[in-house]
Amino acid sequence: MHICFITSEYPKVGFPHGGVGTFIQILARNLVKNNVKVSVVGLNYTNEFECVDDFGVTVYRLKPKVLRPITWLLNYNSINSEIKKIHLNEKIDVVESTELGLAFIQKISGISYVIRMNGGHHFFAESEKRKINFWKGFQEKRSFRKADVVIGVSQYVMNHTLKYIDFNGKKGPIIFNPANLSNFYEANPSLIVPGRLFFAGTVCEKKGIRQLIQAIPEIRLKFPEAHLVIAGRDWYFPDGSSYISFLKREVITKDIESCVTFLGAVDNNRLPELIEQAELCIYPSHMEAMPLAWIEVLSMGKAFLASKLGPGPEVVNDGVTGRLCDPLSPTDIAQKTIEMLADKEASRKMGLEGRRDVLKRFDINVLLQQNIDFYTNLLKK
Repeated sequence: MHICFITSEYPKVGFPHGGVGTFIQILARNLVKNNVKVSVVGLNYTNEFECVDDFGVTVYRLKPKVLRPITWLLNYNSINSEIKKIHLNEKIDVVESTELGLAFIQKISGISYVIRMNGGHHFFAESEKRKINFWKGFQEKRSFRKADVVIGVSQYVMNHTLKYIDFNGKKGPIIFNPANLSNFYEANPSLIVPGRLFFAGTVCEKKGIRQLIQAIPEIRLKFPEAHLVIAGRDWYFPDGSSYISFLKREVITKDIESCVTFLGAVDNNRLPELIEQAELCIYPSHMEAMPLAWIEVLSMGKAFLASKLGPGPEVVNDGVTGRLCDPLSPTDIAQKTIEMLADKEASRKMGLEGRRDVLKRFDINVLLQQNIDFYTNLLKK
């Protein structure tokens, strides 16, 4: 069996990448361990062509082409050309991408084309209260028409996307994203820094970081030692201005500026140490498809406050494995945080139950087999 993933987010040392890239790397490396050949095709982070071996995964990083207004066409042509070369050398059975990825892919007879929904343009546009971009919307719908099967990383992303794109005849299974739990060990409670609140993710509006910062004054009334540590790369407005600068200028008042720390982009290998030191991890996203970052926190047995929106209830059993809050309400975030800091024993028990739940539902071995079964059944059709 030969699976080819289309993505330009596959992790490369020294360059930032998102959760989709991390997920594909985890899945790809483990597929290779189970005698599945895996290729990855996408644009390089740098202006050169590279073909590298990543623990058995063959990664083709194509030299980006820039010629406005046809940059998109030139880069799709490069991807199509590379896939054809790979297929001629060793037959590809499945080509898989995220929502927009198949829009201008030239289908080859004998290959099955799969979209794995991680949250596309239509999915996020509503949550961010913005209009559908005509060009992106067109590409996404075209991509879905080309897909043979559509699978989702959560029931929520499947149902929500169906509101905008009809793919009922192509619906496949829900397969959760596996987390790299080998890097995220059970946390040592003795290393907790009292009052340390921790957030990890891109520092942008849809991650709920503004409302979390706005909750800090109320939290500090009850717990004066509360200190928020933020790990994640900056996001930029269309005019190029920094979201972190906006937060510092418009949201962080003088009375809390000393208790909000921005670490900037943090290597994934350092995250377990930062999570371990936190008394409470708070990730109040406005919208997610299936957040790996949440699963990583839960896998360490940490007290965790997540968002009740999106797939929140699919990941966190409120009051059992963690707590859920209204991410649009600084007051609700503050109240839930205060409750969890006040009842440390209950928070500790929820953390331990969260770890047990994650190891049962999100372990790579469990989800790897689900993926292999899906691909195997697909090839029988």
